[in-house]
Amino acid sequence: MVKDSSCRQVTFSKRRTGLFKKANELATLCGAEVGIIVFSPGGKPYSFGNPNVRYIIDRFLKPNLYKKMANNSSVGAKAYEETMNELHDNHVKQLSEEKLRGEAIDGEIAKGKGLVIGRGCKKIDELGFEELEKFKESLDELDDKVKERVMEMEASSTLLMLSNNNKLVTGSCVKKRSVRVRAIAKKSYF
Repeated sequence: MVKDSSCRQVTFSKRRTGLFKKANELATLCGAEVGIIVFSPGGKPYSFGNPNVRYIIDRFLKPNLYKKMANNSSVGAKAYEETMNELHDNHVKQLSEEKLRGEAIDGEIAKGKGLVIGRGCKKIDELGFEELEKFKESLDELDDKVKERVMEMEASSTLLMLSNNNKLVTGSCVKKRSVRVRAIAKKSYF
């Protein structure tokens, strides 16, 4: 078991997502009806079901009821479509919530404990030379991406500001201003 609670939560989120993906593949490829209920280390329940969890639980608890429904295919197809749409909406919402939560956890781990996010959630002091070199390279890449994004945002905000002030006019003035904007965007503030 992962001892650090933050790392355990990150591991749980990743493993749960993988488990749900595999269950979805099983349902899609084999036509199986699948239901999974998982409780997080904090006690929060997460579920996956195809067509949906309620249907799977009811079918498990009352198998005779669903044998009768299977004979009426038009009702079953419509119910299946509705449950699939509901399932999709729930998963999209849950996925976006989990992404935000995972990013927040990763940030807290890195910021508060000096940990390197990756395979083992190690402290920087515990890394070997090669691992530190790789970590430095990834930080350099991240730094370059941040600088590039800052320049893009500054250029777009400058263009937006100029267009809002009605300073952009047609013809040769636009070319001169766009050259100035590009020059401003190339400045580095780091």
